[in-house]
Amino acid sequence: MRLGLALGYWGRGPSPDLLDLVREAERLGYDSVWTAEAWGSDAFTALTWIAAHTSRIGLGTAVAQMAARAPTTTAMHALTLDHLSGGRVLLGLGLSGPQVVEGWYGRPFPRSPLTATREYVDVVRQVLRREAPVRLDGRHHSHPYNGPDGTGLGKALKPITHPLRADVPVLLGAEGPKNIAQTLAIADGWLPLYWTPDRWAEVYALPATLPEGFLVAPMVRARLCEDVAEGLLPVKAMLGFYIGGMGHAARNFHADLMGRMGYEKEARRIQELFAAGRREEAVLAVPDAFADEISLVGPRRRIAGRLERWRRGPVTDLLVTSPDPATLRLLAELNA
Repeated sequence: MRLGLALGYWGRGPSPDLLDLVREAERLGYDSVWTAEAWGSDAFTALTWIAAHTSRIGLGTAVAQMAARAPTTTAMHALTLDHLSGGRVLLGLGLSGPQVVEGWYGRPFPRSPLTATREYVDVVRQVLRREAPVRLDGRHHSHPYNGPDGTGLGKALKPITHPLRADVPVLLGAEGPKNIAQTLAIADGWLPLYWTPDRWAEVYALPATLPEGFLVAPMVRARLCEDVAEGLLPVKAMLGFYIGGMGHAARNFHADLMGRMGYEKEARRIQELFAAGRREEAVLAVPDAFADEISLVGPRRRIAGRLERWRRGPVTDLLVTSPDPATLRLLAELNA
């Protein structure tokens, strides 16, 4: 099991320690570093900056939102950064949800999410392979565009720049059973949101055998500390925001996943509190048991024992979210 460093997205701005943290992770042998985007900082600019200050570590997006860019634009980002970094890009993509797609990007959430994802990946792969001009008679991503409001003058094109790698790994953030099944069929890897090391087969209904070379790269919040309850507070804050604030009450994929993990009543309560502006109460309503199950928090011996449970499953890359160099060092030591 390889280790990665998951930086997420920025709030008010980038941490002044961000670059030092990435360099420490690279020195410790971490295999990859990952950025994210919501409705603030974008994923690719930060990775380009990191690429310029590192030499070996892989550069992943977890995730780049599909609604933010046409698939050809996303492929251009990956193609360009792959050249600049010497072939270090891992392209993680996610569809997001209706609240973000329609509220932030100002476009309709696809009525057929699986089809939209499949077409998006198809176009990205066509660009990176550069075998022929990009063509797709799609429902969501037609190339050339053939809609009734078009001019009819579109021309099928292939990238002017030859990609450094035709096989840049494409990973998908997927939560629902059908989405996960499609991910196994069309992608090189999967970015699970909440991973339970003991119940992954039950929660995600994964097949006994995964495709050869397929990456399973869940994120885990980690913190070396003596007080477990205190160490779980940042995990609960993250969960409170994702469950309560990242999605509509009627359609929230994160809350649905929490429900499938056995916490449906608690998920709905978190949503109610968050919607009512009672955010602190929403965070405290996150069960400690749920936060603890999907994280690595506590003293050294406790983390060591729990890490072994993560290593026994199908996880190939554990993406660690932690701003603490001591925690990163401990995990590198325990995973050696």
